Amino acid sequence: MTRHVTRMTIHDAEHYTPEQRKAIIASYPAHERDARAKGIPILGSGRIFPVTQESIECEAISIPSVWVQIGGIDFGWDHPTAAVKLAWDRDPDIIYITAAYKQREATPVIHAAALKPWGKTLPWAWPHDGFQHDKGSGMELRKQYEDQGLNMLPTHATFEDGGNGVEAGIMDMLDRMQTGRLKVFSHLAEWFGEFLLYHRKDGKVVKEFDDLMAATRYAIMMLRFAVSLSPKPSKQKVHSGPGGWMG
Repeated sequence: MTRHVTRMTIHDAEHYTPEQRKAIIASYPAHERDARAKGIPILGSGRIFPVTQESIECEAISIPSVWVQIGGIDFGWDHPTAAVKLAWDRDPDIIYITAAYKQREATPVIHAAALKPWGKTLPWAWPHDGFQHDKGSGMELRKQYEDQGLNMLPTHATFEDGGNGVEAGIMDMLDRMQTGRLKVFSHLAEWFGEFLLYHRKDGKVVKEFDDLMAATRYAIMMLRFAVSLSPKPSKQKVHSGPGGWMG
């Protein structure tokens, strides 16, 4: 309790005019601006996603009924269980991250209760460790979520060719970010917290504080299974006159 960290940004440097601050920030490489101007650290050998938060965030919007959606979940206990919900506008091939969830040391019953309101028919992508059996019940982890009402996909997350490499998934996400085809609702603070600190050390991905990043990767890998959550219109009977009804 004898130390205190105070973070100051370039905006606290009152000897600069607004025009000077803007010019200084613009002189930095885009992926270094948060570190240099806001004091957000660049860890290890560099951020995995060298793009700015501002370039991928967007205001929350209503999801049109023709867009398809999918969820992604990363199982955890000591580290959090995390989940995201994606909406896919297929014509321009743009993915929107619309919801995020993260909680540690809770059972599938608790997690599923929090996630079911996202959509009863929402398909869920999950990692290979979902095949692991719980030591207490002896039941597969994915089956526990399925029994709680989540629409778990029948197999773990893979690309169409059957691969599931982490680097391939990361490169797919980065390509989408750099080309404007991955957007994140601006109120998802926990997602952006991981995004800004996701980094490599000695060239390797640091597997810490990456739960929402992993859940996002699984969902994008299985994007081909996304569905519309809008209920299908029921057939209405139409009266055909004296003869009766037509379906």
